[in-house]
Amino acid sequence: MEQRNKTLGEFLIEHQTAFKYSTGELSKLINALRLAAKVVNHEVNKAGLVDILGAAGETNIQGEDQQKLDVLANEKFIQTLKNREIVCGIGSEEEDDFISINSQDEQHQNKYVVLIDPLDGSSNIDVNVPVGTIFSIYRRVTPIGTPVTLEDFLQPGINQVAAGYIVYGTSTMLVYTTGHGVNGFTLNPAIGTFYLSHPKMQFPETGNIYSINEGNYVHFPQGVKDYIKYCQEEEDDRPYTSRYIGSLVSDFHRNMIKGGIYIYPRSSKARKGKLRLLYECNPMAFLAEQANGLASDGYRRIMEIQPTELHERAPFFCGSRKMVEKAESFMAQYTDS
Repeated sequence: MEQRNKTLGEFLIEHQTAFKYSTGELSKLINALRLAAKVVNHEVNKAGLVDILGAAGETNIQGEDQQKLDVLANEKFIQTLKNREIVCGIGSEEEDDFISINSQDEQHQNKYVVLIDPLDGSSNIDVNVPVGTIFSIYRRVTPIGTPVTLEDFLQPGINQVAAGYIVYGTSTMLVYTTGHGVNGFTLNPAIGTFYLSHPKMQFPETGNIYSINEGNYVHFPQGVKDYIKYCQEEEDDRPYTSRYIGSLVSDFHRNMIKGGIYIYPRSSKARKGKLRLLYECNPMAFLAEQANGLASDGYRRIMEIQPTELHERAPFFCGSRKMVEKAESFMAQYTDS
C-alpha cells in the first residue's frame, strides 16, 4: 500500500518509469499544474476578503458570464505553463482559440499540449461552494519543432497521457491519473505541500447517489426521465439519494468516494449537451475508467468520440459502473432521444 505521508513530488519521481514516455517532462508538467493550483487555491480562499467575487463583465467563448476568479485562474494556469516552457500548446475553456507556445530557442522540443477548465463551477464562488480545476494532457501529433495546430488538440480521449482535477473545498486536493490508477493528494496549507491521502482511488461498483439538475426534467430525453423515475422507486436498495452541487469536480469527487452517477444529458434546451468534451468529459472519463467506473454519452464510450471542434459539447453519464450501465439501458430504449 502507498505510504500516505508521501509528497506529490516524491510520488512523481518514484512512478516516473511507469509513464509510457519516461523523459521527465510529464512529471515537470504535473508539477507546474501543482504550482498553479496552489496560487489559485490561495486566491479562492481570499474570496470575500478582496474584490475577486462576482462577474468580470465579460463573456467567454461559451457565451457564459465570466467570473472574476475565472479570469484570474485562467491567467495563472496559462502563465505558469508558459513560464516553465514545458508545453507546446494550451487550450482553455475560457479562450476562443488554442495558444501556441513557441520558444525563441530553436531547440525547443516540447511534446505535450494541455487542455484545461481553469475554474469549474465558478458561479458557486459567491456562495462559498467548492469549485475546481480540470486538466487533460496529450502528446502532440504534429512534428516536434513546428507550431502546434488544431489537430494536436482534436484528439479522442483514449489518446490522453494524463488527466486530473483540483478540488478547492474544505481541503484542497489534486487527483490525477497517468493511466496507472487514480491517486489523490491533499494540500497541507501550513507548508504548501501536497501529500498522498487517497491512494488507488476506486468507484464502488454501484452506489445510491444520482447527480443531475432535476430542474431541467421537462427538457430531458425520455430515457433520462425513465432512469430518474427508476432512481426514485421504492424497491430493493432504492430510492437513491439526489445530490447535485453544480460543480462537476465536486459531484464527481463525492461520487467516486461514495458511489454514484453524474448525468448531464442533452436536452431540448441544449441539443448537444452542455459540458465540453475536451475540457470536462474526456479528462473525467479517463479518471473514471482508471477508477473502475464508466463514462459515456448515454450510448457510446466518451473517450472514443472523435472531436471536431475545440469547444465541442457532449452529453455525459459518468460514475459507478453498474449505475452507468443501467442508465444506458434506459437510453437504449429510445435511440432517437
